[in-house]
Amino acid sequence: MTSPARFTDKVAFITGAARGQGRAEALRFASEGADIIALDACTEFDSTPYPGATDADLAETVRLVEATGRRILATKTDVRDFDGLQSALTAGVAELGRLDFVIANAGICSTGRSWEITAQAWQEMLDVNLTGVFHTAKAAVPILLKQGEGGSMVFTSSVAGLKGTPFFAAYAAAKHGITGLAKVMANELGQDRIRVNTVHPAGVATGMDMSSFQSLLADHASTLGPIYMNALPDQIIAPDEIAAVVAWLCSSEAKYLTGVQMPIDIGNLNR
Repeated sequence: MTSPARFTDKVAFITGAARGQGRAEALRFASEGADIIALDACTEFDSTPYPGATDADLAETVRLVEATGRRILATKTDVRDFDGLQSALTAGVAELGRLDFVIANAGICSTGRSWEITAQAWQEMLDVNLTGVFHTAKAAVPILLKQGEGGSMVFTSSVAGLKGTPFFAAYAAAKHGITGLAKVMANELGQDRIRVNTVHPAGVATGMDMSSFQSLLADHASTLGPIYMNALPDQIIAPDEIAAVVAWLCSSEAKYLTGVQMPIDIGNLNR
């Protein structure tokens, strides 16, 4: 006898859903019975060395979710735009009937020596990666509180949200900020049975081209190289492996976990 899907009749709100981890999370939750509210900026960012997600990417996420038999409402919305994000979420809840899980995944990445990062690149990183998570939570929490049935929020941080990863200063600052925000919100929302956790992946195969980082590291390989070493003999994680952990954190199997920094790090943080 097959087990019932863990998330039947539940609704997950996922940011950065056009590709990578966000798409994998949308598909994982849908495959376990959830309907999806998805958004992505589908735009180019000034500070990133790789192309942004596209409208076609988001349309493909919609197609893949619908192929599971679940419903999805997807909008082209930037997490930096609180009013737009709130409107998209409100419309999604009105259409799908409720909200259970909040996956604040949208993010960008760029590298450089900390003192050489431009003010504009620094601000863009914080606006997307940190303020975007704050906006996501700010829009979602009142809905969860009004429902009065608890809920689960998972913020995508990084190993760089727990250690001083060289050449990722703006990224690490934002990801450390996400970790702190989640810990505070876990305390504030615990009495309402709203759990808030962070996941901390090492490198994930999301299509972000970070080759410029390799040349920076090459100049410091003997001293800084060990920081990037993993305990397990693997270098990269598939997005669906991150999605599996996120889904578990949202499930009843993890009902006593909140304020947790969950490493999905190939043993990197063990170094």
